[in-house]
Amino acid sequence: MDIIDDINKSTDKGTDVGKKYIATSYKYTKLKIFQLVTVSITTIVKLFFIGGLLSTGMIFLSFAAANYIGEYYNDIAVGYLFVGLFFFIISLIIFAFRKFLDKKIIQNMSKIFFD
Repeated sequence: MDIIDDINKSTDKGTDVGKKYIATSYKYTKLKIFQLVTVSITTIVKLFFIGGLLSTGMIFLSFAAANYIGEYYNDIAVGYLFVGLFFFIISLIIFAFRKFLDKKIIQNMSKIFFD
């Protein structure tokens, strides 16, 4: 009977340790999900505010630059053409380096998600 009691106690201990492990894993998973959601939401909010302000500033600077260049060449259309070409060239450069940008974004996001 002692052997059966020892096996029963060992089984009970194993069950208790397993339950504690599952509970701890569940708590850790909840905490990790909370961290990922919070980091994602704060990043999106910061991107929205900073991106919105930056876009508004770029629009005003673009109009100012186009007007200045247009006045310099005595043709407002030339000023808007130069500013438009500038943004077109910047867009082409970003498009050319899109694979590099994708790789950098994936590396940064993997550090956040897997650390």
